[in-house]
Formats: sequence, C-alpha cells, structure tokens
Amino acid sequence: MSEFLAKIMPNVLKTQTVLWNGILETLQMVGISGLISAGFGIVFGVILVVTQKDSILECNIVYQVLDKLINVFRSIPFVILVAMLLPVTRALVGTSIGTKGAIFPLVVATVPFFSRQIHSALCEIDPGVVEAAQSMGSSPLEIILRVYLREGLPGMIRGATITLINLITLTAIAGCVGAGGLGSYAIMYGFNRSQTDVTYVTVIIILALVTIIQSLGSRITEKLSH
Repeated sequence: MSEFLAKIMPNVLKTQTVLWNGILETLQMVGISGLISAGFGIVFGVILVVTQKDSILECNIVYQVLDKLINVFRSIPFVILVAMLLPVTRALVGTSIGTKGAIFPLVVATVPFFSRQIHSALCEIDPGVVEAAQSMGSSPLEIILRVYLREGLPGMIRGATITLINLITLTAIAGCVGAGGLGSYAIMYGFNRSQTDVTYVTVIIILALVTIIQSLGSRITEKLSH
C-alpha cells in the first residue's frame, strides 16, 4: 500500500506534516470564524425580520440601514475585502497573516452572508403563527424566542450549512494571501512547485469536508422538520 501511495502522490507523502497542519488550520479558521459569525448573523437576521414592514417591531430606518450594509459587504470580493481590512486586522490581532490574521476578515465576509440566510429562513415562517402569538399577549422578545427562532430552526440549519460550505471556500482563498490552511498548502506546493498530486489531494480533502458538512446539515434539518 505504501509503495502504491508513493507512486501516485509522492509529493504529498513528503509534505504530509505540512498537509496535516493545513487541515488543522483550515478547521480552526472555519470553527472560530463560524461560531463568531453565527452569533452576529443570528442577531442581525432577527433584527432584519422584526424591523421590516408590517413586522412586530417595524422600523424602516433600522431595516434600511442594516439591509444596505449587508448588501454592500456581500458585494465586495473576499480578496479585496482582506486588503481593505489589513490595517484593522493588524490593530485588532497584531498581524494580518497566518490563521490568526485570517479570522477577522473571514468573520466580516461571513456575517452578512449568514445574516441574509437567517433573514430568509425566518421570513418563511407563517405570519399567522406570529399573529396568533401576538393575540395571546406575547411580548416581542417572547415571539422572537418562541416563534421565530423555534419555528425557523430547520431553515436556520440549512442556512448554517450553506454558510459553512461557503466559509471553507473563503479559507481556501485566504490561503492565497498568507492565511495558511489548505489553500496555502495547495498554492505553495501544488501551484508554485507544479506538484499536481498535492493539488488533487487538497481538492479531495476540501470536497470531503464539504460533503460531511452537507450530510450533517441535511440530517439535522430532516430531524427538526418532523
């Protein structure tokens, strides 16, 4: 088996320590930035829903400002966003390279995306359920916790699944600008040194991560929907 692997991916075996470090760095970036983005994304998504027209806390100014900000940040390509945030990233974490320097740009890029996913999921809730809660005397906070977040949970999990997959893609892009992870490994060894086996293995690992996340997300959503 070892001889077979040595034939089909010799460069991967030579750099397997770097590969494992790249996998760990990618998981670290996805995990940390994903958790932070989830917190902000849920808050902003809920604010969008409750402040939109005919909602429980209708406020057109708040909705329009937040909606426009989300659209603006979603439209900025990630590589350009990283460059824009370099001074802020250095001021916050002391560096703009490596895994540590990638977290802040990843969060800034992911929060608007996830906020929109949460907004879309909560908008799918039957308005009649919200009206029924209001007629029973529920406060806005109770409606948010007991209606929006509970009834919208399957849709929120679907949105979280899509967001995590998108985040894996962003970490690969971040590797092109010195963030580490699988993206950096593929560029450093696969592209710069023309080691095609490194490129193929990196792609396979990323596909495996995406498949695992998609499968888990689908199973959780299916259970919550029944």
